[in-house]
Amino acid sequence: MAPRRVVVTINGSRQWLWRAVDQHGAVLDVLVQSRRDKAAAKRLMLKLLKRHGCPRVIVTDKLRSYAAANNEIGLNVEHRQHKGLNNRAENSHEPTRVREKVMRRFKSARHLQRFTSVHAQVSNLFMGCSHNQSARQKREMRD
Repeated sequence: MAPRRVVVTINGSRQWLWRAVDQHGAVLDVLVQSRRDKAAAKRLMLKLLKRHGCPRVIVTDKLRSYAAANNEIGLNVEHRQHKGLNNRAENSHEPTRVREKVMRRFKSARHLQRFTSVHAQVSNLFMGCSHNQSARQKREMRD
């Protein structure tokens, strides 16, 4: 599980888009909040634990809110915080940015939350299981 956040400006106020991605790149959950403190990280972690259970490893960036939330919840899992480890979560933000540009910004936080949660579920359906396929199988599917 790799939570990641990105800032989106809506009507002049900053909203933080928190996104959790699994090891295969599938988006687990999306949450829009107006803050990025320990309480916000804790809310995302509890939501993920309730829906997906306890992970083996949590990979985050170096925001200290994640570690504080983990300590408060009492998770006894490996927590990796390193610069390049969360690139999979970073790449999952790209479709949101493209859609934001096409729509000329999101109009409200509710609109952003609704769009990103539905978009994540649909993109997971079309993503496929590339981690279970060999290069030969991928070429056959493509041609």
